[in-house]
Amino acid sequence: MANLNKVVTSLRSEYARLQKEMERVGKALNALGSAGGGNRLGTRRNLSKDARRRIAEAQRLRWAKVRKAKLAKS
Repeated sequence: MANLNKVVTSLRSEYARLQKEMERVGKALNALGSAGGGNRLGTRRNLSKDARRRIAEAQRLRWAKVRKAKLAKS
């Protein structure tokens, strides 16, 4: 019976140690989660009409260059 008491005591102390360790891990995860600047999933940047126009024009120029290169190969 004495062995059983030792085992139970040992298990309780291990349980307490694991609880403290899990608390430390939780704190570390919370700190790392907030260090990334939060969750930006689903948020979009608003571009002005002028910015969208410039981007579209740049993309048109890129495609024109691709088409020109393709015609030059043929």
